[in-house]
Amino acid sequence: MNFKSRKHQAGRMHWAIPVGAIVVVILIAVAATLVIQDDEDAQGALSADAIRAAALASEHSPAAGDPNAPVHIVEFLDPACETCAVFYPLVKRWLQEAPGKLRLSVRHVPFHRGSEYAVRVLEASREQGLYWETLETLLATQSQWTQNHTVIPERIMPAIAGVGLDMDRLETDMSAFDLKLRMEQDRKDAVALMVRATPQYFVNGRELMDFGYEQLAALVRDELAKAEQTQ
Repeated sequence: MNFKSRKHQAGRMHWAIPVGAIVVVILIAVAATLVIQDDEDAQGALSADAIRAAALASEHSPAAGDPNAPVHIVEFLDPACETCAVFYPLVKRWLQEAPGKLRLSVRHVPFHRGSEYAVRVLEASREQGLYWETLETLLATQSQWTQNHTVIPERIMPAIAGVGLDMDRLETDMSAFDLKLRMEQDRKDAVALMVRATPQYFVNGRELMDFGYEQLAALVRDELAKAEQTQ
């Protein structure tokens, strides 16, 4: 009886050790999995931030203002967008009122029907150093070359006749490979940033979530205040 009892107990002890070891191994594996998951989440967040930063990089885009300005406004714009035509003069005025403090980069997203043609005109005008003049003229004459939110291409050239562009060169440059690459980059970046309407603004990387003039002005003021505190 005693022998059997000890044998049974020995058997129980024999199995207790592997079970305990298995539990330890499982706990270690779970802990390792959690650490790996945390690392992956952190890497994912870093990757998302990196993607966002890359999408907002505007080295290829037309820019106005001081290149070293502490506040950088990135605007995704459609030249056929009525709201873009309203907001552009306001943002331009801010640049004039705060010299050296603001920079504006424009990215093109042709959401309106036929707007790609207008974007090609804008991009080609850069080759003649007349981008801003062409943009402002297109926005000011928007009602002449759009109808029912649709671009009428044949009306664009007459609308910008007074800008001083070499029209023959403009039409040639509109088919340039580099121009197509810039347009494609803007399109990809708009997708990456989930831009679904124009104008859309990012101020020092911060997206304007609640659209409106006062909201945009407040966002710009906030970034200007931050810049002043760090100086």
